[in-house]
This record gives sequence, structure tokens and C-alpha cells, in this order.
Amino acid sequence: MTALSMPGSGEGRQDDTETIVLGVDTHKDFHVAAVLTLAGALLEHAAFPTTASGYRQLVAWAKSLGTLRRAGVEDTGSYGTALTRHLRVEDIVVLEVNRPDRAARRRRGKTDTADAEAAGRAVISGQATTTPKSADGPVEMLRLFKLAKDSAIKARTQAINQLKAVLVTADTQLREDLAPLSNPLLVAACARLDPDRSAGPAYAARYTLRLLANRIQQLTAEIDELTTHITATIEAKAPQLLKLTGVGPDSAAVLLVTAGDNPERLTNEASFAALCGVSPLEASSGKTARRRLNRGGDRQAIAALYRITLSRLRWDQRSRTYLTKRTAEGKSRREIIRCLKRYIAREIHQHLTTPVALTPAPARLDNP
Repeated sequence: MTALSMPGSGEGRQDDTETIVLGVDTHKDFHVAAVLTLAGALLEHAAFPTTASGYRQLVAWAKSLGTLRRAGVEDTGSYGTALTRHLRVEDIVVLEVNRPDRAARRRRGKTDTADAEAAGRAVISGQATTTPKSADGPVEMLRLFKLAKDSAIKARTQAINQLKAVLVTADTQLREDLAPLSNPLLVAACARLDPDRSAGPAYAARYTLRLLANRIQQLTAEIDELTTHITATIEAKAPQLLKLTGVGPDSAAVLLVTAGDNPERLTNEASFAALCGVSPLEASSGKTARRRLNRGGDRQAIAALYRITLSRLRWDQRSRTYLTKRTAEGKSRREIIRCLKRYIAREIHQHLTTPVALTPAPARLDNP
């Protein structure tokens, strides 16, 4: 077995038929793995490179120590994504493990081996119960498309701001001609500028304006193309989402990415609401019984639900009626929006977990 470090001895090798648990502390270039018995005894630990060969070595090493059925992996959404895929191919149940508690880490120190062992113990104790995203289907495609689109939008906004900043210091005549134009017309006009090399700073200003305008146009084309890809992927995965009031391609993509390619990992709609940060938390003490705002969850999903809620309060009659009713009961607009986000999360979850009905192909009529 080729590994980055020699296996360390723990409580000693057990019989090959004994069920074992794997814990993995993930890193960019290598993963540290620890194998434990169901009783919590450490058998061995070792480090493996983050390559296809390294993953095969890791699984073979672990299976040589016993019957491997479950594994706890840290950072399944980043450094541990590829390993998670490989373990699933090997029919090993993977559970997502949170980073060790900071208080416990301060008491005992921090090592990769200790973190890998803690990951395995979290599986044995039942503390790790979350099934990670599979990241192997259309939703993973959406995540990548959305990542590229958000980056392009940010770059375009920066380029527009820079173009307007250059225009502020440009020569008076040019500024007076271009300043009143709207953004699309301004970009188009700047893209048509013909700089005069003999004009000194005026040439530099016109050249820079044209360069920035061309960059904005390229980024706009890129954003439009990515939007087309995102919409097509959503229509193939969950076309019913786009039919909901207030749900556009960007919001639908964010909510699909939050749920993952395997939304069945969420046990019910309350799990999805908690994942989106729209489920209230108990904050009762003594004679006081109350709930407080959930400040956890996926921030992008929370923002998407907020945008959908505002759209519905403007265009959806049901939401407007609900707003009027709860306002008459003394609820504030902020509290009403929180309630609506919870209802919308329930509606979104129903559509995420409903299989897409495939339209049958029309019958082929053969010529007589």
C-alpha cells in the first residue's frame, strides 16, 4: 500500500469480519483517514493523496481491516466531494461530519489524526446524521453555471462603475454628450468611440472608455448565455418551479442547489425550511414560552426566498390578502414576511420532491 504516511497502530488489528467505521479529515492535497471499531477503538490511521489512485488505496486499506459500511467525512461540499463520490460508488454510506467543537479542540489540541478519529466517532455515536449532497447530476451543473454567472455579474458591475468614473474626469464635451445616456446606450456609445492618438489624455480616456465598454458587452453576452444554460437545466430537472409566482431562473437555481441532486436526503419539508433558515427556533425559559428567528441556514437560499416573497406581495393576490389579514391582527410587515417565507419553503419543497413526469413520445404512424 502506497500512502503518504505509514499506518499507525491503534488498539490492534481486529478480525476481518468485524464491522468498522471510517473517519476522514479532508485537505486539498491529502486526506487523513482513521478506522475504528463499533466500540470506538482506534485500529489504524493513514494519509492518502487526493487522487483517483489515492482514493482506491484508502478504500482498499480500510476494507482490509474489516467490513466497511459507513464513513464520516468532513467538508463533503469542498475538499471531500470527490472522495464522497468514490465511497458511494463502493456502496459505502457517507455521512457529513461537522468540524470538531472548538472547546474540545482547545482542551486536547489539534491534529489531523485526531480530527479523522473524531469524524469516525461522530458516526458511531449517531451525532453525524446528515447525508451529503451527491453532486453528480443536473443540480451540480446548476451550481457551476450559477457560480460563473455571479462572477460575470460582479465583474460587469465593476466595469460599469469604472466606466462612469472615467467619464467623470473626461473632457467636457465628451462628458456632456455621454452623461445623459442610460447604461445600455452609454455602453454602446463608448464602444463606438474612435480615439485620436494625438489628443494626449483625451485619447487615453476615450481608449479606456471603449475598452471598458467592450468588456461590458462581452460580459453581458456571457451572462445571457449562462442564463440560457441555467433555464434549460431547470426545465429538465424541475420545470414546475419556474411556473410558481415570483420564482425566476436565478432563485430556482439557488433553491435547487440548496437541496442538492438528492433532495430525498431531507426527511421532510421542515428539514428544508431549517436548511433555508426560515424555521423558528425554540427560545423558552422558565415561564416564558417563545420562539426566535433562525439565524442559520443557507444565506443565498434565504435571500432567494425573500425575493420571491417581495414579488408575491406585489403581484400575487393571495399574498396581498394574507398581508392585509395579518396586519389587521397586529403583525408587523417583517413578521408577515417571515411567515410567508416559511409557507413558500413548504411549497418549494413539495415541487423539489415531486418526480418530473416525462411526456411520452408521440406514436409513430407508419405509411400504409
